[in-house]
Amino acid sequence: MGACHVGRRSTPFPFFHARRRIGEAIDRRNAPPPADATAEKDESSQGLHLPENIRWERLDKARFFVVGAGLFSAVSAALYPAVVLKTRLQVAPAPAAAGTAAPPPSAAAAATAILRQEGPLAFYRGFATFLAGTIPARALYMGALEATRSAVGPAELSLGAAEPAASAAAGAVAGLAAAVAAQVVWTPVDVISQRLTVQGNPCPASRYHGGLDAFRKIVASDGLRGLYRGFGMSILTYDPSNAVWWATYSLSQKIIWSGIVCYLCDYGVGVQEIDLGDGDYLLQPGCKTVMVVQGVSAAMAGGASAFVTMPLDTIKTRMQVMDGDGEPITMGRTVRRLIKEGELAACYRGLGPRWASMLLSATTMITTYEFLKRLSDKGQESDLA
Repeated sequence: MGACHVGRRSTPFPFFHARRRIGEAIDRRNAPPPADATAEKDESSQGLHLPENIRWERLDKARFFVVGAGLFSAVSAALYPAVVLKTRLQVAPAPAAAGTAAPPPSAAAAATAILRQEGPLAFYRGFATFLAGTIPARALYMGALEATRSAVGPAELSLGAAEPAASAAAGAVAGLAAAVAAQVVWTPVDVISQRLTVQGNPCPASRYHGGLDAFRKIVASDGLRGLYRGFGMSILTYDPSNAVWWATYSLSQKIIWSGIVCYLCDYGVGVQEIDLGDGDYLLQPGCKTVMVVQGVSAAMAGGASAFVTMPLDTIKTRMQVMDGDGEPITMGRTVRRLIKEGELAACYRGLGPRWASMLLSATTMITTYEFLKRLSDKGQESDLA
């Protein structure tokens, strides 16, 4: 669903095919449907053609990665405060044992406290380290995602799978592969940036004084294993999250298109006419229409993924940033501690900021990503000619 360009290579949408002149379709925006639809038919054929997905082999790799680094760095900067707030809530100390203990702070209260006590720059603590690791990690992610999706999708179709099922399966497998590739680089960066995030305002007595200092101290005390603390949980968190996200994203687009395709064709809303010559023509969704569908699908996918994987993300964050009090940091010990603090509700502490972050991130990232793919399409100029 990546391209908004026009051309003859577009694939007809399977849910609808009609024979109708474009002028008549657009006129129906201001007129009721005719009693006899067959009166509209003539020798010209028309259908709604969705832009094809831009495959890996069609991408200009240099432009894809260089431009992508700049675009996603800007998006990450805009969304980073929500990441900081989510992390602070996840590792907030448990309420006192007294029966009158106050509940954990809300997201709004925590944000207000950070702003008053530490200032606005606290919402960007650890961002330099975060960004330094994001660029190579995202390059690995995008490369693995597109290469895997371009290989799995056609393979599923060749085995006789239905197109929606093949698309969802390709998205899920590609999401898994991309998550594993990215975590090799991302986990050490995540460990360092989150430790900087939760330590509060740096001062002479602070444990870490910047990303390099944190790197040296973690390696000195725990070795390289310290940088990969929570790696297993990261894989368990981000693999299902990415599989759910990309599968849901693919299916959501199919559902949305099937629900609005007749409206678009019948009333000519959000579509453009493509003249194929010799009296032949077709309708294709405009770029704005495609972006809206992609954005709504991404929001649905982000919400589903955030809710399903929130407990795993909380456990992963705890393992990465909290001290073990002289005992090994294990998944079982972390889970028992969370249950002791607040049972299942403790696993969903910080859900609001994470849900909002993933919703905004999913919508912004996917529209940026699809735009990047259009910019990087080797065949863009010929298709637009």
